[in-house]
Amino acid sequence: MSNAKHILTGMQILLNQEWKSNQAVIIEEGKIKAIIDDKMVSHHLPASVHEWPADHYLTPGLIDLHVHGANGADVMDGTPEALQTISTALTQEGITGFLATTITASAKELSHVLQCIAETTPTLAGAAVLGVHLEGPFISHGKKGAQAEGMTPDISLVKKWQHAAQDRIKIMTLAPELPGAIDIIKKLREDQIIASIGHTEATFEQTLEAIAAGCTQATHLFNAMGAFHQRAPGPTLAALLSDQVCAELITDEYHLHPAVVELALRLKGKDRLLLISDAMRAKYLGDGEYTLGTQTVCVRAGKATLPNGTLAGSTLSLPQAIQNMAQYSHCSLIDAINMCTVNPARILGLTAKKGSIEVGKDADLALFNPQWGAVLTVREGEVVFGA
Repeated sequence: MSNAKHILTGMQILLNQEWKSNQAVIIEEGKIKAIIDDKMVSHHLPASVHEWPADHYLTPGLIDLHVHGANGADVMDGTPEALQTISTALTQEGITGFLATTITASAKELSHVLQCIAETTPTLAGAAVLGVHLEGPFISHGKKGAQAEGMTPDISLVKKWQHAAQDRIKIMTLAPELPGAIDIIKKLREDQIIASIGHTEATFEQTLEAIAAGCTQATHLFNAMGAFHQRAPGPTLAALLSDQVCAELITDEYHLHPAVVELALRLKGKDRLLLISDAMRAKYLGDGEYTLGTQTVCVRAGKATLPNGTLAGSTLSLPQAIQNMAQYSHCSLIDAINMCTVNPARILGLTAKKGSIEVGKDADLALFNPQWGAVLTVREGEVVFGA
C-alpha cells in the first residue's frame, strides 16, 4: 500500500471489543481514516478496494514487548542487518511493533548494541522497533536462567545506556534484592522507564519494597523467579497481588502449566497481563543448535534449552500464544488478543496511536485466516507482509 486511499472489506473486524461484520476500514496517509458500513464503500471511491473472505479476522497489529531474536538473528548481534532480519521476520505473524530485547553482557557491549538500535530503528522496513527492553544485567546469580552472570547495580551505567539508546529504553528487568536496585527503580520511575521485576530471588517483602519504589511490571512471571512457598511466598505472589503490577506470560507448552496461566488471569485480571514470546534466534528455523549470547541452545520440538535443560527463551509465535491463552485460562479470544495489542500499547504510552482499530490511529493492522495464520500485516498503512 502507499499513501493513496485503500479500503479493507469483507472480513470480520475487531471493533470496540466485538467482532463486526459488514464493516470496512479506510486507510489513508498511514492512518485509519474511517470505519464505514460496507454498503457505503462505493461512496468512498476512487480507492484501492481489498476484499477478504468473511472467515478472516482483522485485528490491531500485534506488539511483542519481549523478543530477543528470530530467523537466525539476535538483537545482541549488534548489527543493522540483524535488526532488519528480526523486523522483517516478525511481520509474518501479524506483529507491527516490538521491543528489541537485550540480555546480560558487559557494559561496553550493551552500549554498542543500544547505539546500534538507536541508529537503525528509523530505517527498519518491517515491524517497528518501539523501544528497548533491557533485560539485565542487574540480575540474581541463582535465577539467571540462560543468561550470563549479572553485575552489581550501578545507576551511572543506566544513564550511560539510556544515552547510548537515545532515550529508547522503555523497560528494564532487574532483581530488586540486589544492593542499589531500589535506587535504580526510583530513577527509572523518574525517567518514565518501566522497572520490571525479573531474574530474581527476592523475598515477598523485598518485592513489595520494589513495587512501592516504582516497579510496575513482572518479567515472564513465574519463570526465573523464586518459587512460591506457603511460608515464604516470594516475588510471584507479591506481583500477583499488586494492582500496580502488569505481568508478562509465556504461554507455550513449556514455560507454564495451563492451571498457572488460569491462576494468573484470575488474580491479575485481563487488563494487567501481557503475552510475550521471549523468542530467540531459532524462531522460524526449526530444531537444531543455536546461540543465546555466549551459550549454546538446543531446540527440540520447538523447546529451547541449554544443554543442562534450563529453558532458554522460546520459539513461540504471538498468534499461538493468543490461542493458548484462551485455551488455558478460558478467557475470550478477544481478551487474549488485547494482551498483545491494547495492553502493551497502554503501558508504552501509545494508546493514542496504536493498540486498537479506531479512526485517527496508525493503520497498524493484522489479518488472519481461520487457522490464525497471518495473511496480511500492515504497518502505518504500508504492507510489510502479504499482498
